[in-house]
Amino acid sequence: MADSIGRALRDGALEGEHAPALTIKDSIASPFGFDVFSHVLTQLSSNILAGKSQSRGLVLVAFSRSPSFYVNFLKRRGVDVASSPKWIEILDCYTDPLGWKCGLVESSDAPSLSREASNTGTICRNVKDVNELLSRIIELGQGLVGQGKFRFCTAIDSVSELLRHASMSSVSGLLSNLRSHDQISSIFWLLHSDLHEDRVIAAFEYMSSMVASVEPLNQYAGGQRVTTNSLSFLEQNSAKGKLNVRFKRRNGRVRVASEELHVEQSGVNFMSVSPEDGVINQGLIPKVQFNLQLSEKEQIDRANVVLPFEHQGNGKPIQIYDGRRSLADMNIEETAVSTKKSEVNESSMGEIIYFRDSEDEMPDSDEDPDDDLDI
Repeated sequence: MADSIGRALRDGALEGEHAPALTIKDSIASPFGFDVFSHVLTQLSSNILAGKSQSRGLVLVAFSRSPSFYVNFLKRRGVDVASSPKWIEILDCYTDPLGWKCGLVESSDAPSLSREASNTGTICRNVKDVNELLSRIIELGQGLVGQGKFRFCTAIDSVSELLRHASMSSVSGLLSNLRSHDQISSIFWLLHSDLHEDRVIAAFEYMSSMVASVEPLNQYAGGQRVTTNSLSFLEQNSAKGKLNVRFKRRNGRVRVASEELHVEQSGVNFMSVSPEDGVINQGLIPKVQFNLQLSEKEQIDRANVVLPFEHQGNGKPIQIYDGRRSLADMNIEETAVSTKKSEVNESSMGEIIYFRDSEDEMPDSDEDPDDDLDI
């Protein structure tokens, strides 16, 4: 399932359609959303470097981590950040998001922080201006791939941080504009669901073609009461969770899949859900107003229904009125025909006797019926 997410982001957008968008959401009960985000980021970066992705570059908008963190992280994962040609740009919204450090000229640490950030990324000092943020992302992406037909992908490590400084409507407009841009191949972001209202979560899920929800592996991690007997169980499952993914297909159908994730030092490992935990979260399945299953009584009732084309004569031959003769005449003719057939069968075996169905039927003739046509 995680591979399906990677393939969708790798293949990018079709001509005339919006770019695929992925929402990764987690909560305090299962705080592994950033690990999933890092896994998707590493996978997509490897595909870009290998030339297997539709996008030729990546713009990473960093809100929750510094640019140097991502550079070191990708290097540890074996991704060459400093390769030529340049394929990644980091928009630094972490170091000085509101421009306060730039104004502290008397502080000795502020210039060094600015120089450090400028070496690894481009600083954004006003994240409240969403329009400027959009322009900076497009500008950095076009600096990687040019202004032609080539595309780039965008990753935002924390939409929740952006929502602290901008309204929901402006942030959703930013994501919608990025997704509909001609040079955007794909876009994905991280959202902490327990920090926002349900309507905010629903808005971002609505504009996403994929929604990956990180949830607790069991009921104990879901915020319920923890007893002494369950402490050992929590210790064993503290780095485990369940990843439920909802795929919106182009034909309008929705596919839901689930996997178990294990967070380790080397990264995130995904495994199929065990049979006892194989029930997919019903909250992700769209609710309908009808039942597609039949009960046992409904199946029996359906089997007892006599359809119009089935024989209803209780073993007797069915008489069908042809609209030309009465049923009494048909019964007399049928009796006569059956009598003649029995006599013929007894007297002359091997002969074929033909009885016309009606007087209107023309007798057989060797003459061509189309002889009078002038062709």
